[in-house]
Amino acid sequence: MAAPVPHEVVVLVLDTVVAFEVGLPHAFLGGAVDADGNPLYRVRTASLDGGPVATSAGYAVLPDHDASVLATAGTVVVPGIYGGPQLDGTLDPAVREALVDVAGRARLASICTGAFALAAAGLLDDRPATTHWWHAEAFAALFPSVRLDPDVLFVDDGDVLTSAGNAAGIDLMLHLVRRDHGSAVANDVARRRVVAPWRDGGQSQFIDRPLLATGDTGTAATRAWATARLGEPLTLEQLAAHAAMSVRTFTRRFRQETGLSPQRWLTRQRVDLARRLLETTDTPVERIAADAGFGTTASLRQHLHAAIGVAPLAYRRTFRGATSGDGTPTPV
Repeated sequence: MAAPVPHEVVVLVLDTVVAFEVGLPHAFLGGAVDADGNPLYRVRTASLDGGPVATSAGYAVLPDHDASVLATAGTVVVPGIYGGPQLDGTLDPAVREALVDVAGRARLASICTGAFALAAAGLLDDRPATTHWWHAEAFAALFPSVRLDPDVLFVDDGDVLTSAGNAAGIDLMLHLVRRDHGSAVANDVARRRVVAPWRDGGQSQFIDRPLLATGDTGTAATRAWATARLGEPLTLEQLAAHAAMSVRTFTRRFRQETGLSPQRWLTRQRVDLARRLLETTDTPVERIAADAGFGTTASLRQHLHAAIGVAPLAYRRTFRGATSGDGTPTPV
C-alpha cells in the first residue's frame, strides 16, 4: 500500500512573532506518523515575502518559503505576535488579503495572540475564539463581534481554531492530531515530546490570584479517586465528602485548581473515557455508556455530540481505521 500523502501545513510568521511558538507545529504536527512510520503532516514555514521576520526573543527567523505556499496548504497556523501594530487591531493589507484568501479552503489555527491577526482580518466575526487571558480585555474591546471565551485553553470552531498562551499552543497542536488521526497517534506524539496528552480545565486556573493558605489541601486526590470510578453515579456531595470539605468550599477550590466546575470536569472525563473505549476496543456502545458513567446510549450520544459533534458509532468508524471498498484507509 502506498504511503499516505501528508497533510500540508504552513506556519505563517508575522513581524515580532513569538519565538517559542514558531516551532510548535513542526514539533507536534511534524512529529505525527502512522503505524508504518510515515509522516502524516508536512510542515513548512513562510513569511509574506519569504524574508526574515523579527521575533520576540531578539533574533530574526528566515523562513524557507513565501506566501505562495499558502495556495497548497490544508492548514495554516498563525503563531502569536509580541507587540507591534497587530495588537492594536491593525493589520498589513497584504497579510489580511493572504488570510482571507486562505479562509474557506484551508483550516486556520492561531496560537496565543495570533488570534489578533485572524480577528483583524474579519475571520473571527460572530465566531467563538480565545486568546491569552492577559490580552483578553484588549481583544474584547477591539473585536466586540468575536464571541471571546478567555477561560479555555483552545476553541475548535471547525475550520477556524484559536488557542491561549504559549503552552496552549501545544494543547491545540495535539488536539489537531487527535481530531485528524485519533488519540493513539496524538498520545504517541505527546509521549515523545514528554508532555501531557491532555490538560484538564482552562486558562482561568493560571490567572494571577492569591495563593492558598499554608496547610490548605487541594482536590487532586479527589480527582484521582473520581477518575477511577467514572462508571459510578458520583455526586457533588460525595466528591466534597471525599475531599473533607463543604460542598461550597470544594466547588470553589475545584474551580480554582482546574478552571472547571466539578460537574463539567466529571463530564469531560467521562467523554474522554468513552472516546478511548470507542477508539481502542470493540466493546458495545451500550457497555461503554455504562462504563463511562453515562448510563444510557442516549446520554452518551448526547454528551459526545455536544463535545465533538458526532455520534458514537460514527466516531468509532472514523478513528478505528475504517477502510474503503478497495481496502485503503478512509481519509479522516
